[in-house]
Amino acid sequence: MKHRFTVPTIGVLLAIASLALHYYVKSPIGHAVISGCLFVLFWLYVRHIRKRAANERKHLLESVQRTASATLSHHRHDWMNDLQILYGYIRMGKFDKLTGCVERIKERMAVESKISRLGIPSLVFYLQSFREVNGSVQLEVEIENDLQLGSLLTTDDAEELTEAIVETIRAYQYTGRSSWGEVLLLKMSITRENGEVLVRFDSLHAPGNKEAIKRQIEEWAEGKRVRAEQVESEFSAFRLRISCGNLNEVNACL
Repeated sequence: MKHRFTVPTIGVLLAIASLALHYYVKSPIGHAVISGCLFVLFWLYVRHIRKRAANERKHLLESVQRTASATLSHHRHDWMNDLQILYGYIRMGKFDKLTGCVERIKERMAVESKISRLGIPSLVFYLQSFREVNGSVQLEVEIENDLQLGSLLTTDDAEELTEAIVETIRAYQYTGRSSWGEVLLLKMSITRENGEVLVRFDSLHAPGNKEAIKRQIEEWAEGKRVRAEQVESEFSAFRLRISCGNLNEVNACL
């Protein structure tokens, strides 16, 4: 990371040196030369900043594209598996099993449709690409029918809620497993109630360190608009709460 600060530091030092020379040089030509040098230094510095920002945007875009491509590939793989199972049942004449298989496909499609309608792009992308970046957590998602968070929350509240969801899942991922190779089964449900959006997390088996999960979630939520609270359950459960801040749509929360 040191190279990111090398050019700006050199530019500042050269600028200070040029200003010092400008003070001691009395010739108008010398002043013009020094002023020209300062202008060139400033132009080079701005060019460096713009180039660095462009490279960072390029790397970020490439990362998003790779994740999106992997997500689409995973969905295609799931569809191929479903089609092969259906085809196998048809070939073997097990028509009684077709109904259950089709129902599972319909349920998965319904969940994906609800996720896509949440209205918070960062949250939608995170949930749809979850399996590609979180292999140690198997996340089951339940969303209340017709829930559109984008119309219920302000932009700032939506961003904070997304961050809270990511941090809570991360807390379960790194402190909620009893062993490093274990796959954590986690259920997340999103609902609205009494003017608030509620996001509940339930571990589907005994967590590795319940107190560590609680401490990490509460430390993150301190001073935030999103409130975190522990819920009584058989294993480990937490709930995030945030008030509907979009006054034009607040009645939809009631």
